[in-house]
Amino acid sequence: MKVRADALLSLLIAGAALTALGVEALRYFGALPGRPDSLALLVLIATGLPLVLRTVWGALRGQFAADIVASLAISTAVAFNEPIAGLVVVLMQSGGEFLDRYAEGRASRAVRELEAAAPRIAHRIGDGGIEDVPVETIVAGDRLLVRPGEMIPCDAMIVEGTSHLDTASITGEPLPRRAGPGSRILSGSYNRESPLTVEATARAAESQYARIVELVRTAQASRAPIQRLADRYAVWFTPLTLAVAAVAYGISGDRLRILSVLVVATPCPLILAVPVAIIGGVNRAARRGIVVRNGTALEQVGDVDTVVFDKTGTLTIGQPAVARVAAAPGFTEAELLRLAGAAEQPSSHLLARALTGEAILQVGSLPRPTAAHEEPGRGITATVEGKTVLVGSRAYVTDARPEAEPVFATLARPGRLTAFVSVDGRAAGVVEYEDRIRPEAPETLEALRQLGIEHMVILSGDSIDNVRAVARTLDLEDAQGDLLAEDKVETVAALQRAGRRVLMMGDGTNDAPALERATVGMAIAPREAAITAEAADIVLLADDLRLLPAAIGIGRHSLRIARQSVRVGLGLSGLAMLFAAAGMIPPTVGALIQEAIDISVILNALRSARDPATASARSAEEDSMQEASAAATMQL
Repeated sequence: MKVRADALLSLLIAGAALTALGVEALRYFGALPGRPDSLALLVLIATGLPLVLRTVWGALRGQFAADIVASLAISTAVAFNEPIAGLVVVLMQSGGEFLDRYAEGRASRAVRELEAAAPRIAHRIGDGGIEDVPVETIVAGDRLLVRPGEMIPCDAMIVEGTSHLDTASITGEPLPRRAGPGSRILSGSYNRESPLTVEATARAAESQYARIVELVRTAQASRAPIQRLADRYAVWFTPLTLAVAAVAYGISGDRLRILSVLVVATPCPLILAVPVAIIGGVNRAARRGIVVRNGTALEQVGDVDTVVFDKTGTLTIGQPAVARVAAAPGFTEAELLRLAGAAEQPSSHLLARALTGEAILQVGSLPRPTAAHEEPGRGITATVEGKTVLVGSRAYVTDARPEAEPVFATLARPGRLTAFVSVDGRAAGVVEYEDRIRPEAPETLEALRQLGIEHMVILSGDSIDNVRAVARTLDLEDAQGDLLAEDKVETVAALQRAGRRVLMMGDGTNDAPALERATVGMAIAPREAAITAEAADIVLLADDLRLLPAAIGIGRHSLRIARQSVRVGLGLSGLAMLFAAAGMIPPTVGALIQEAIDISVILNALRSARDPATASARSAEEDSMQEASAAATMQL
């Protein structure tokens, strides 16, 4: 709301200044009655006062910004009764501030989104049965019932029941984890299948999910204030302007030369060119499906030198897929897939859907199973074309068919997520699952290296073995696994302390604090974790990792044009300053000269919205037309 209010105020001030200038122009040419400047001075005071007060307030807080010279020019115009020159400065200043607010976009709602997702009610088991109580009243030792589909309200240990837990939002593990009596579980995990009786080991406010909320809040507060591109140039240009104005007055004794110098030196190229170039880059990014939440993010993404990736859902697809099918003697892989995929059709389990989808892809349509019976978290038994098919965990199949164990021992590989299959009491084979690397990941990493980004890191809550396997495949040396949210934040902070400008890319709730802490946070195609998008500075709408180097390229292109516009604009302003100091440019004429400079730098800054490839094609086409025209002229 504050950003919108500031933008509206800037727009109203700019509108009032423009209206006053129009009225004074009509009076000057006799189209309206009244003495010129009579209204303009009042409007200048009314519109200039908020801008001057804002600059003074910022200076008192140690913020040395580009608008100091503009505020001095406005104040001097009021003191010397030169309202036209002052109103031009007000128009440029307020117009630039409006563009800046527009580029900022909406503020992040990360903490509110996290808190809204947390459970409010827990089912406490007492002597009188089960009662619903606020989660704040839960203490260590309380027994709770967690129904299928519910979030674990606090860190706990399972007492009764077995189920699969989805911990992706907390640890980043892509596949549901089977947990039973004695298993310790984290708040923020989701119970996918069967009811569980758990014993709280910590209060909700002291559990893992609450720690993530606090980490996001702390990361937001700990972000250092960013010195904008325009303000960095103002650091040296403002003292230079004041020195020239002082020398001009000291030599001539003409106080109007002070105003003339201040007016032509008002850093409108800083105030206007930077936000115009940034907004152009933001719009160009939006056309590619890249949402940049504020202008600062676009400035910073062009300067990053380190990229930190979450693994699950970022470098990998984030969904289990069949990686290997090993058939036992007497069965073919196609037959194993067909029977196991058919048996799994009634199940809604994530692995069952993956197996069924792979079977359809490999062998076509599947027969319909009959007499299907599923034990949640363990496996399924079904009749397929008259054959009894068991698909599930090793214990599930071997408990029913102990004679299958020796065959499974030769087929299964340790440390792999595996489904075991038996047909009519015989071991039929095993099916292994994995979270596959995105097909565009190698191309994306190579594009990043081409951009000069050599330091790339993987941070994941998944097991270190899985993380290292992905790192080896992608030729990345720095990979860390078994991390919680606070571990990722500390690693990002350590990189920043070493002087690196860090882009963090993730897609899970546990990535949100690190996204907030990084120089630039980026989320890719968030599906269930809306919090990740809220914590990110940049969101990729398409589920395509190749948009990452595209975003960095757009940021660099926009920064290059912004800097070019600023340097050209300041160079022209500096030249005009010398003429103004010599008494050759009066204040009003100086304001008009500054307008011409502003228009030139704005037109140049607008190039940031164009695709360089398109611009190059147009330039080549224009060159060809010019060459053809020259050739025709020579022939004539």
